[in-house]
Order: sequence, then structure tokens, then C-alpha cells
Amino acid sequence: MKRGNWRDRGRDRRRHGYRSDWQRDSARHRTLSQEQRYGSSETRPSYRDRTPESRPRLDTAAPTPSSSSSSSIPELPGFYFDAEKNRYFRLLPGHNNCNPLTRELLQEREQEKHRARMLTEDEQPRKKAPRAGLNTALLLQKRHLGLLPGNSYCRLIHEVKVSGMKRHKLEVQSSDTSSPNTDNFRLIVGDSACERVFTVNDVSHGGCKYGIMNFRGCSRGSLSVEMCDNLYFTNRKVNSICWASVTHHDSHVLLCLVGMAETPGCVSLLPASLFSNSNPDQPGMLCSFKISTAWSCAWCLNPQADKTFSTGLSRRVIVTDAVTGRRQTYGVGSDVLAQQFALRAPVLFNGCRSGEVFSIDLRQKGRKDHSWKACRFDHDSAITSVRILQDENYLLAADMLGQIKLWDVRVTKPVQQFKGHHNEHAYLPLHVNEAEGLLMAVGQDCYTRIWSLGDGQLLRTIPSPHPAGKDLIPSVVFSSQLGGQRGLPGLLMAVRRDLYYFPYNADYQEGGVVAEVACQRTA
Repeated sequence: MKRGNWRDRGRDRRRHGYRSDWQRDSARHRTLSQEQRYGSSETRPSYRDRTPESRPRLDTAAPTPSSSSSSSIPELPGFYFDAEKNRYFRLLPGHNNCNPLTRELLQEREQEKHRARMLTEDEQPRKKAPRAGLNTALLLQKRHLGLLPGNSYCRLIHEVKVSGMKRHKLEVQSSDTSSPNTDNFRLIVGDSACERVFTVNDVSHGGCKYGIMNFRGCSRGSLSVEMCDNLYFTNRKVNSICWASVTHHDSHVLLCLVGMAETPGCVSLLPASLFSNSNPDQPGMLCSFKISTAWSCAWCLNPQADKTFSTGLSRRVIVTDAVTGRRQTYGVGSDVLAQQFALRAPVLFNGCRSGEVFSIDLRQKGRKDHSWKACRFDHDSAITSVRILQDENYLLAADMLGQIKLWDVRVTKPVQQFKGHHNEHAYLPLHVNEAEGLLMAVGQDCYTRIWSLGDGQLLRTIPSPHPAGKDLIPSVVFSSQLGGQRGLPGLLMAVRRDLYYFPYNADYQEGGVVAEVACQRTA
């Protein structure tokens, strides 16, 4: 009898079709899994017999990771799916210099494609309104017939006006043509008449320069811009700006300068005539206050606290008399990032890094505890802007989570929320124009969004004319008469080295006067 080893016995078993128990269980499990996925062998067609639609394909599973339909494509760890090339590609760490392909880079590419697509849509001839056949005359007719309720009528009127704004690039005139503007805009703040705009530009060698641009509007929608010759340079950072009324309305500008290296910070009160091209001999009162690291500032227009301004610092608020220099200090528990005075009463509203919003009544002096807080309420994140409406019972507050809420300060409860704003950690202001019933804010994604102040509906999203960047967030100004009494309502946008103008369409403006009167009567 021939003697065999274990290898021969194994080959004999496979030749005769013998399988062990675990092999039979594994084969049975694979068969059941295939039948559950594709059906039984009697009803399942072969791969060649299947139609192209029924064959399993990778491109029907998922687009790029940033798209909304990414849930239908299997996501492989360490890979991303390119819908155009119909294949997976490997993702590498962000610190890899040879091929830095990361999810962040892919998201930036998708966002840039979306921005370019929106710019193309805005430049193309578009309808006169988001809805076909919608215009101010038709809306006014429907309102007279009782087919539109008051709130819907006002919102649609604003929607028609905002949708008609077209982008125009402005050329800044200057007497010194040999040195054009080569520095990026960082911040622009308009005066109450929006005839002058205070500008802050970053300088390439460090620091910044600031000056005033004069605007002159025309009833046909044109706008001329002239830059003052007297520009001032500083190696310090400008944290906050507001217009101040010392000798007359908007006669001065209040600046909060942050100290750098051996240069201490301060708060400067500069006369606007200092930047005039006429070079006056006596520009007016010029003051500098030793207040370092001020995050915010505000000027009081109430007669009971005449020529008084406030500054928000780390864990305290300082209220200063600009003439006498007398100060009143209030201790708080957090950094004060936003401030604004009420007009009817000398009450200062403050927004803190902790998310707290509280008010200070300047008439209640000498209290050492926190009983001087007239009202207080909280957001979930750091406050970046506070704006008081004409009805001073209501206040708008924005935070670093992108939340914008309208608060009733009498009951300290939010009564409305404006959705769509994007912010994570930037100091972004709010812009309110109650004459037009609009609220505007520029997000950290560099999109300018416009809401209806009445019902909180998002009316329009305007993309930045330049690619988005952390240091390239546009700064905007909106006015009902941009450039003075002859100007039209419109939006002024400064981004990089360019200045853009978004006026109301002239067709809307012709019928907008009657419509606006009817809207005010409805309100």
C-alpha cells in the first residue's frame, strides 16, 4: 500500500470535490449575499445582458465631496471622487508640498466655480425681477385691487428694487495721477449723508493709510468719486471707526488705533477738514486720548451727553467727554467688541466676546455694582455688531456663529432671525437702511447678502468680484441717496484695490416713488 503525505491527501480531496464545513458555509454566505444584492441566478441577467443603466457604475454613486448629492456616492477614506473624470483620486495631507491635494483645496475650487457662475449670471441680461412679469406698477395695481396683503407687497417691492441692481466699476479721481491706488481697501465707513466715505487701506510695507473720498451722485444713476490728497500713514492697526459731531454734524472722525511694538495705542479724534484738498489753515480740533487696545467705539448724539464718546476695551467700557477729557469707567466681564448709542436717550448698547449684550444708562452714575445695566441678553457666540432701529425698543445683533437676530429690548427676547449669514471668527458689521427696509451684511465667504427688514426674507446674494480670501472680505456702504441729495439708492463695495457701485435700476426708480409711498402707508 502506497504511503502518501498530507499534501497529496489535500489535492485528492479538491480533485473529488470535497470541501470542509467552513468552506461550505463561506460559499453559502457569498451566494446569499449576491442574491440579496442582485437577485437569484434564475432572474438575474448576466453582466453582458444587462443594460448600461442597470450595470453598477461608480459615477452614479457620488459627485465631489462638496456637492449636495455626495451621499449617493460611496466615500472612501483617503480618496475623493472626481465627477468629470469619473474616478477616485487619493487625498494627501495639507503639509505635503509635492502634491498638496486636500479636501480644503477641493472645497475652495468648488466655491470658486460657484462664485464665477453667479458672476456670469449677474452680468447676463436678466429679467426685471426674480419672478417673470413682476414690476412696481403691477404690484401697485394688485395692491389697489386687494390681491396683495401689506407685508407681501412691501417685501416684493424691495425684492424688485434689489434684483435690479447691476455692478459698475468706479474710477477714483485724484489730482495726483502719478501715484494710482495700489493698496487694498480694508474698511470704508460713510457719513450720514453718504457724501463722504472714510477709507482705510493696507500698505504693502506694513501699517495702513487712511483718508476721505468725496462722492457726487446724479439722478440718472451716475456717481463720481474724488480721493483727497491728504492721506495719513500709520504703523498701527485701525480697529474701529465712527463719525463724530463736534463742531457740526459729522465734523470729525473717531479712530481706535492698536499699538504695535514700542508704539502705544490710542483713540484719535480727527477733523474731516484735515483731509480736504483745499488745505485749510485751521482744520479744527484734533485730539488724541491715551486709550490702548480699544476694540470698538461709538459717538453719542443725545444732548444730555453732548460731545461724549465711548470705547470698548478688554473687560471695561470707558465713556469720555471729548471737550473736558473726563472719564467714566464701567467694569464688565468680557471684551467689548461692538457699541452703539441710542438717539432718544443717553443709553449705550454693548456687545461682548462672551455673547452678552447689555446697555448702560449714562444718567445713572456712581453705581459700583452692575445695577447700571439697564437690560441684558445673550447670544451663543461673540457679538460682532449691534444696531439700534429708529424704534429704539428693537435692536439687531450679529455673532460669530453667523446668527443675526432682532431683539425686543423690553422683554429681552428675539422676535425675528435673518438666516443665511456666514461667519466663523471675523469681525463683520451689520448695515441697516430703514428707509428702504433692508438689512445687509458681508459674510466671511465674501458674499454680500440683503434681507428684507420687515419679514427677514433673503432677497439677494451678491458674489465678490474677486476670488474669496480671508484678507479679501469686501467692505460695503448702503445709502438711500448715495452721493448726496441727487443720488439714487445703491450699494458701494470696496474689495482689493477696486471700488464698485450697485445702483437701483432707473426703470424701477421711476415707479418706485409711488410704490414706496404706498408701502409706507401700509407699514
